[in-house]
Amino acid sequence: MVEMRVAGIALDAASRSPIVLLRDPSGRRQVPIWIDQAQAQNIMAGLSEQTPPRPLSHDLMAQLLEVGGLSLERVIIHTIEDSTFRAVLKLSHGDGDTVELDARPSDAIALAVRTGSGIWMLEEVVADASIPVDAEADAEDDADFRRFLDQVSPAELVRQIGRARSEAAEPDGGNDPDGDGGADNPG
Repeated sequence: MVEMRVAGIALDAASRSPIVLLRDPSGRRQVPIWIDQAQAQNIMAGLSEQTPPRPLSHDLMAQLLEVGGLSLERVIIHTIEDSTFRAVLKLSHGDGDTVELDARPSDAIALAVRTGSGIWMLEEVVADASIPVDAEADAEDDADFRRFLDQVSPAELVRQIGRARSEAAEPDGGNDPDGDGGADNPG
């Protein structure tokens, strides 16, 4: 299982539907889960950590768990069926017993952000549903490329491109260390 964190809420450009974005610890994979407007507001309210004047539904659920002697150990998003994610709440009693309750992922996420509980996803689900995201690596690559461009003159860049083209045109791909066309017989 992979512990995920809420990276944010986005809008689908085509449908204008909200999407909760869950990101893996490496920051290289992100799983989008389409939700409705009310679910997005519930998750955002939990992320903002502001106490509303009256408890919202998920605030009430968190209070009910506490009063009932239960704690949310973790949320587990375990499958995707017909493009629908499935999740369970893993709850524990004070005596160490645990119970799992079926829940919509959006409700589970909204409750997890309020209780500080982990959001876990099976690796198979992450692999099936994730999109590669690595903004930091992309920014680092961009910075490296800009440093390279700052250090090389236009003339040198043209020479390097010419060398690369001529090496690619050679029959052995430019792997002729002594430049004699592949005749490696001494003498």
